[in-house]
Amino acid sequence: MRSRKGLICAIFLLMVSIVNGMPDFSGLTTGLYCGKKYPLGECCPGRQDECSAPILNTLCYCDDFCDRTREEDCCPDYWNHCKGIEINVTLPPPAEIRLGRRAEVLCEQNRCLQEPDLINEINSNNRLSSLTWRARNYSKFWGRTLNEGVQLRLGTLNPSRSVYRMNYVRRIYNPESLPREFDARSRWPREISGVDDQGWCGASWAISTARVASDRFGVMSKGADSVLLSAQHLLSCNNRGQQACSGGYLDRAWLYMRKFGLVDEYCYPWEGKNDQCKLRKRTDLKTAGCRDPVNALRTELYKVGPAYRLGNETDIMQEILTSGPVQATMRVYQDFFSYESGIYKHTSTTEDYEFGYHSVRIIGWGEDTIMHYHDLPIKYWLVVNSWGPQWGEDGLFRILRGTNECEIESFVLAVWAKTV
Repeated sequence: MRSRKGLICAIFLLMVSIVNGMPDFSGLTTGLYCGKKYPLGECCPGRQDECSAPILNTLCYCDDFCDRTREEDCCPDYWNHCKGIEINVTLPPPAEIRLGRRAEVLCEQNRCLQEPDLINEINSNNRLSSLTWRARNYSKFWGRTLNEGVQLRLGTLNPSRSVYRMNYVRRIYNPESLPREFDARSRWPREISGVDDQGWCGASWAISTARVASDRFGVMSKGADSVLLSAQHLLSCNNRGQQACSGGYLDRAWLYMRKFGLVDEYCYPWEGKNDQCKLRKRTDLKTAGCRDPVNALRTELYKVGPAYRLGNETDIMQEILTSGPVQATMRVYQDFFSYESGIYKHTSTTEDYEFGYHSVRIIGWGEDTIMHYHDLPIKYWLVVNSWGPQWGEDGLFRILRGTNECEIESFVLAVWAKTV
């Protein structure tokens, strides 16, 4: 029987002893086992004992229960082939193996990004509360620590005091005229960009900036200047005071785009890694080697006006309604990584010691009339994340509106696209 003990999350773990007579393949560091039967990165989910490969006249395993602290019967190439994680391990001498000594780094020392106990607690508590959202265990986050999630799946540096003092833009409108629900994709179906996956690169600052700008070029030009702008251009070339995949400041990203502009995604495709800038700062679409834009009159890169800040819930709604999606910074805790569906509200725990800032794109809002809070419908923002379409509600999430949940209403920016 295969051992099923220990926590999920073990990118550092490799057993180097024989345990109770159980087969131990950790000393076999070379060769293809999972790699002979399953496509790269597509081994079996969950516990599937038939998910195995032949080894030394017996079987080793390739399912996701190898993603644990004590799985000696897993194939030696499980982590490299199934998870795409290179593990370099210096094995102890054979004598030490026979003595049963272990080399292991416990998950308790490196808090897991996905923890079943936390997910079960969230789902149990929310079934009893008036605010309902569900959590799940994402395989793309398995084997990663919480610190890695904060460092590599977020990527917005907390704005400086000077940026927080940025003046608000006030618009004249009647708040009572705002619709109860709005989705920018319904109003501008051809102009709103889709869902990105930033990968393990802390680049939400670049992706959210490029996508908000892309949407606004399409909306403000009424389709004449539609474009999908390059987030990699920002990541690689906006390097003054920025930290690429280790995070960036939104004000500096918008300043770069205002001063130098961006090319489109086709011209500078996303790679999701730190890379040397391939373009001169002072260039145009022709010298940059880009294809002809939708608008034949455009020759310069895509630039924007100064970024401006929005002050409250209805100002944000009015801005989206008239000019397109906006950029928001939110504070992210561990439970958010496991969001599956519903209206998110941070589940406070005694272990909220690690968090980070993340930039996202608000494209609309709504009300849930089925769920109620103090006999009132629950209001929410409709938000696009950058963790791929398999996360959340097809890559999006809903979050409480009007309460500054996770500071999502504290720092909301918009720009004016310089259309031709």
